[in-house]
Amino acid sequence: MSDVPTETPVPKSFDADAFALNLARAMENGGKALAAFLQPRENGGISSTGPGEMGEIITTLTQVIEYWMSDQARASELQMKLGASYLDLWGRSVRRLNGEESDPAIEPDPRDKRFQDPEWKANQFFDFIKQFYLLTTNWAFDLVRDAEGLDPHVKMKAEFYVKQIVDALAPSNFVLTNPEVLRQTLESSGDNLVRGMKMLAEDIEAGGGTLKIRQSGNSLKVGVDLALTPGKVIYQNEIMQLIQYEPTTESVLRAPLLVVPPWINKYYILDLKPEKSFIKWMVDQGITVFVISWVNPDRSLGNKTFEDYMRLGPLAAMDVIERATGEMKVHTMGYCVGGTLLATALAWLAERRQVRVSSATFLAAQVDFTNAGDLLVYIDESQISSLEYDMQQAGVMEGSRMAMAFNMLRPNDLVWPYVISNYLKGKEPSTFDLLHWNSDATRMPAANHSFYLRNCYLENRLASGTMVLDNARLDLSKVKVPVYNLATRDDHIAPAQSVLYGSQFFGGPVRFVLSASGHIAGVVNPPASGKYQYWVNDHLNYPTVDEWLKAAHEFKGSWWPDWRSWLETIDPESTAARPAGHGAVEAIEDAPGSYVRVRA
Repeated sequence: MSDVPTETPVPKSFDADAFALNLARAMENGGKALAAFLQPRENGGISSTGPGEMGEIITTLTQVIEYWMSDQARASELQMKLGASYLDLWGRSVRRLNGEESDPAIEPDPRDKRFQDPEWKANQFFDFIKQFYLLTTNWAFDLVRDAEGLDPHVKMKAEFYVKQIVDALAPSNFVLTNPEVLRQTLESSGDNLVRGMKMLAEDIEAGGGTLKIRQSGNSLKVGVDLALTPGKVIYQNEIMQLIQYEPTTESVLRAPLLVVPPWINKYYILDLKPEKSFIKWMVDQGITVFVISWVNPDRSLGNKTFEDYMRLGPLAAMDVIERATGEMKVHTMGYCVGGTLLATALAWLAERRQVRVSSATFLAAQVDFTNAGDLLVYIDESQISSLEYDMQQAGVMEGSRMAMAFNMLRPNDLVWPYVISNYLKGKEPSTFDLLHWNSDATRMPAANHSFYLRNCYLENRLASGTMVLDNARLDLSKVKVPVYNLATRDDHIAPAQSVLYGSQFFGGPVRFVLSASGHIAGVVNPPASGKYQYWVNDHLNYPTVDEWLKAAHEFKGSWWPDWRSWLETIDPESTAARPAGHGAVEAIEDAPGSYVRVRA
């Protein structure tokens, strides 16, 4: 073992004077980052709102600690377990230091990208701190999992908070304990830290005093690189613009299609670069496509309610589409929370006995929130009340806060790799359309978001039939139109189990389809890419998705052609293509419109 390196050598290119100068420059940029963080707090731009999230963490983890400390024998056993694992690691490390063969005490998960640099294994120092960290992490998770008698929701929150803490304390997140970063720091004489601290200051300033981690380069522009499908904005009100897309076929299906995207993100996830654009693909398939582009609201729209979004969103769009095309009935499609809103609109129409819809397609959307997945960690009375207090002060929920909430569900994919690459390695992230969209979040009106969290996640009123909008009690069983209900297998936002269970609440025929991959890639999967697969099973009466899958038929590639074939079975009649912005409803401006360009 004498040939195994035990320390990171100083490269010949290392310049001590340059390193000292760069260290001073990095500290100067770090000071600018601190100033960008403190300034909005000093001038009142960001106000203190009490314990907030930190209070939730302390309260939750205190319950775990109280369980272990309430029994002296139990607490002693816990300490002995951790101490024994440390002693075992120390013994193995000493044997290895003496040149003996010794298996590691613990190995990282092969899928864990944090420890892929060869020095994490070859260098005894880095190997030791890696194993020390992994043993401590496992012990911390056992601390929560073995705490008997805890409320299940408290245990879910505790596991989430422990994950955030241990992921943040990973040795890969620090210069001196990350061999790759340390190597680059020595090779560049600290120039990487200068660039990294400069980006950190810029990102805190861009976030208005909170860190807005850049995940993609800034070279992409909406309407120039993304959202390029030709069309016209034919209508707008205070919360949305309605886009009609130009046809590319001589004839189209008679019934047009209305797409209701989520308002927590921008609609162009469905219209990325042309080769990925679902909207372009649908237009090329002979469908007259209309898409809602939601406003990026400010404080003046803070009182807009969920009911307002229903009336001024899909219901208003249906009226405009009727004037533009002469068709009283439309196909509809809702993505994520846009699907939840669409379901409420369908139930409202059914209650009012208005026949406006030919079919409904739901993309990774929930109507029942019993199995709502990882986001439930944020849902309880105390957390919602705290969030409502913050939103009342600002009038809106900032898009960056929602984006960070989603990112923290997968911190080792969506947070810490960018922290290391951006701020420690000093690398500008590459340009990627999907990540550009992910960082282009929108604000949400306080009234709307509060209603959504309480009535859907906390109280599950839509599925139970107790939700009331515009003096109408909503009953999904009265929605008789054919439904195409798409779930994605690895979705942590709208889990497949939740979507499958929600299928039973509709009163008409439901085609449940399961796509591979997750909440975005499983939906935005063009046939030309040849990626993934999907499963179909016409029967829904299965208790779990796994049971449903056993009887399902697997098909290679994208689900898009399957959906197009299903749509034509609903209403196959065709008519001449309809140019956008002509006739009874004139164009206001070219797609993608002005609302989508407003950044949070």
